[in-house]
Amino acid sequence: MNQLSAAIAEKDQTLPTKVIQFGEGNFMRAFIDWQLQQMNKQRLFNGKAAIVQPLSQGLGNLMKEQDYLYTVILEGLMDGEVINESEIITSVETVINPYEDWEAYLALAENDAAEFIISNTTEAGIQYNPKDTLENAPQQSFPAKLTALLYKRFQLNKTGFTIIPCELIDRNGERLREIVLTYANDWQLGDDFIDWLKTKNTFCCSLVDRIVPGYPRETAEELNEKHGYMDKLMVKAEPFLLWVIEGPEKLKDSLPLEKAGLNVIVTSDMTPYRERKVHLLNGPHTAMVPLAMLAELDTVESVMTDKDFQRFVDNLFKDELIPVLSLPEEELVEYSEQIKERFLNPFANHQLSAISLNSVSKFQARLLPVFLQYVKKMQTLPSYMTAALAALILSYRGDRITPQDDAEVISVIQSAWNQPETAVSSILSQETLWGQDLTTVPGLVSQVETNCAMIEKHGARALIQNLNNGGLPHD
Repeated sequence: MNQLSAAIAEKDQTLPTKVIQFGEGNFMRAFIDWQLQQMNKQRLFNGKAAIVQPLSQGLGNLMKEQDYLYTVILEGLMDGEVINESEIITSVETVINPYEDWEAYLALAENDAAEFIISNTTEAGIQYNPKDTLENAPQQSFPAKLTALLYKRFQLNKTGFTIIPCELIDRNGERLREIVLTYANDWQLGDDFIDWLKTKNTFCCSLVDRIVPGYPRETAEELNEKHGYMDKLMVKAEPFLLWVIEGPEKLKDSLPLEKAGLNVIVTSDMTPYRERKVHLLNGPHTAMVPLAMLAELDTVESVMTDKDFQRFVDNLFKDELIPVLSLPEEELVEYSEQIKERFLNPFANHQLSAISLNSVSKFQARLLPVFLQYVKKMQTLPSYMTAALAALILSYRGDRITPQDDAEVISVIQSAWNQPETAVSSILSQETLWGQDLTTVPGLVSQVETNCAMIEKHGARALIQNLNNGGLPHD
């Protein structure tokens, strides 16, 4: 069987490079480059991406072997239909490794057709490294490399870029801009360059949403046979996609993703969409995990096909999350239905144990803000989120489930359980865990203690059944 190459899939060599892309991992190839292809197929964008490998070790050489071609396999449910389709992506022009060819990297600044810089270098990628200097070739951090490229662009007296980071940190565009300006000052690159950075470049905050399981190791041989070629870079993704970009209205024309029929929102304020994603997608994940694992379920799909836990998820959305979020209820209900369909994806095999990693910090970020909003608005405790909190605290005791978290977090909770009578109060009072003392929330300690006692005596499923039937937990 032949390896995927330009002999198998023809590439349009006339398309200019319009995107400089930092990151060649599974997500970027199944998210950004896939979207570029959808625009190109409709002749709306007519441009390719030059990828910058952000680390010295990466996929650049492997991509070159395949003439920068690879397959995206979409698998999952979409509007009630099972999607299972494959497509060879031809929207990548090249991959440049700045650790091996610094001059080729800087040469990207010479390209007049390049309009966009898009990145995903992981959450840790947008960091300031005081050791980086302009003379380094390359710098270690992504923002420092970006500053060097932008300075070269400035020196060539060319226009700036629209810069859209996709890293999963809040206000990612603002944070990246702040660090680039810090480097410009530290490196003494001059007021004219700083003014050019501020006036000729647009840094957009963005929010991305697509589950990308990655390379399908277990079924790779079968897929290669199906495709008729060998692809070492194929990547699986769910059909659902959302990209929210906080940027100027003109972006809809220069980057016509929405016109291509893609689920992309350009807005002047992405805050409500971030809240929607964090609290309606990530929040239910975090809520279901400890309860479902204590009930001996193992995947998200198994939760959604279990009648008791399906009702738990439905009621969590309907009664506790949607009522306190700021977007229109109709929009939130529609989004929640999309999420439940994604949770049912029969191809994902999304393990609860994988989602359970760092559950305490996830609860603090994803559920606690809406939990407290609910208490303030309704003047009572949200029953389902309170049950999830109880199961989380109980699961970290370590005798039923092995917690996956920082050793210090686990130690704080397990030490508290050495005194069972005061454990819940002690754990909820820890500001290092929750960012505040939760014992001040009226009735919370008592209700969490009651929930824990019921789980201990009757099991997590009994607690869920009781809540689903409208009853308050009791031991």
